[in-house]
Amino acid sequence: MTSPGSPTDEALAARAKLGERAAFEELVRRHKDGLYRFVRRYVGHADDAYDVLQDCLASAWLGLHRYEDDRPFAPWIRTIALNKCRDFGRRQRVRAFFLRAFAADREAGETVVPAVDEAEPDAALESERLDRLDRAIAELPAFYKEPLLLTTAGGLSHDEAAAMLNTTAKAIEMRLYRARRKLQTVLGTPEG
Repeated sequence: MTSPGSPTDEALAARAKLGERAAFEELVRRHKDGLYRFVRRYVGHADDAYDVLQDCLASAWLGLHRYEDDRPFAPWIRTIALNKCRDFGRRQRVRAFFLRAFAADREAGETVVPAVDEAEPDAALESERLDRLDRAIAELPAFYKEPLLLTTAGGLSHDEAAAMLNTTAKAIEMRLYRARRKLQTVLGTPEG
């Protein structure tokens, strides 16, 4: 959120394009939490999300010369985050392929079960539910995951998400419906 009298994101981006690091740092401060939530739900794991977010912010800094001053800044940086999430997903699929290919030559690793703090069972249960939700969202095909995250975590309208994904608002609505149905099936939540 910007306070009255604060420069707009677009004004800060214009200053950052000229090399003013403090302007870019202010943009990061304004957008990093929302971007992190978006990336976290896309990739499914907190540590991976931090790495993807750092990659996103570095790419934004290095790519400021391509930012068009007449465009809103928030969708521009969100597009970078979406592309970095897609890149991460492709790298994960390649890693998984090679791990499966070499799995026959490896011994099975130990499974580490995290300890649950008995003093806070409600917090642990809630954390477990959020982790399950994040993993379920991360497992959705990009076709469904992207509209879901852009509208829920990213706060975009159906029209804005449609513009980012080069489709129609009606298509976004249908993808959201199907994404929610898939999540209900995976998580075992009641319909409706």
